[in-house]
Amino acid sequence: MIVGVTGGIGSGKSYVAMALCSFENTVYFHADKEAKLLMNKSVIIKDKIIDAFGKKSYDNGVLNRKYISSLVFKNPHQLKILNAIVHPQVKYHFKRFVESQNKNTIVIYENAIIFETNGSSVCDIIISINSPKNIRIKRIMKRDDITEDIVHNIMNNQWTEVKRNLLSNYIINNIEKEETLLKIKKLYNILTKKMLFT
Repeated sequence: MIVGVTGGIGSGKSYVAMALCSFENTVYFHADKEAKLLMNKSVIIKDKIIDAFGKKSYDNGVLNRKYISSLVFKNPHQLKILNAIVHPQVKYHFKRFVESQNKNTIVIYENAIIFETNGSSVCDIIISINSPKNIRIKRIMKRDDITEDIVHNIMNNQWTEVKRNLLSNYIINNIEKEETLLKIKKLYNILTKKMLFT
């Protein structure tokens, strides 16, 4: 079973995904981390990014994240170009990851843009994580040491909660950790029961 976990920046996707993976028969694939890894290791991706965004895209072979972010999060067209370069490779690696798992394993697939990149098509279940905008902004400013303006630019390029929720099977409102953990435990129990009928 493939369970997609998605949500806007700062919503707590990783917290929920990792909590789900604390239970038995689960494995974790983080699409964003895989994308970052590939952007630094894949020669094909590096060449395509340099062609699209210039030599400043890399500094001594390492992705210049601040430079790339300054381009793509102000320009939706540039963001589409970047996603078109990186995400087909992420999908390929995810496919291989899934194929390597036992058929009774629950694969937790965290992907912030699961709908935008059609990653949802491989999922049996999709969970959307929601959180109040003001809380999300504070989390991201603290976590990534970036300004509020940059956070807003990123948010403006992501789907709204309403749009994601309409296409999701389950929704978790992540505000208080203890309450969220209870919701995660209940959801895991639902997923394991569904596994019995698949």
